[in-house]
Amino acid sequence: MTTKHRLITDSFKVVKKARRGGKQEKRATPPPPQKDAESEAEKEELQKLKQFDLDWRFGPCTGISRLQRWERAKLHGLNPPEEIRDLLLKTYTDPEYNFSLWSEYPL
Repeated sequence: MTTKHRLITDSFKVVKKARRGGKQEKRATPPPPQKDAESEAEKEELQKLKQFDLDWRFGPCTGISRLQRWERAKLHGLNPPEEIRDLLLKTYTDPEYNFSLWSEYPL
């Protein structure tokens, strides 16, 4: 009593798909995008602002803008960095700069 092993190709016809347009030419890969000096500076600025958000010495940062927090810290004599204030005044219309790291989380 021998059993015959069947292959799936015994039941289904093997069909090879033809390539569209025949052989394709090898194309040169495009060079990787160069890092913009502006985007690097922007990343550094945002990193400084995130560090400001995470620094507990200047008080809580939830519920207020970064500039309001900076001004509150200055009012209480906590000596926040002047470069943060300058950066915030330069970019006050951009919400990515204006609001703290925690602004997207509900209170």
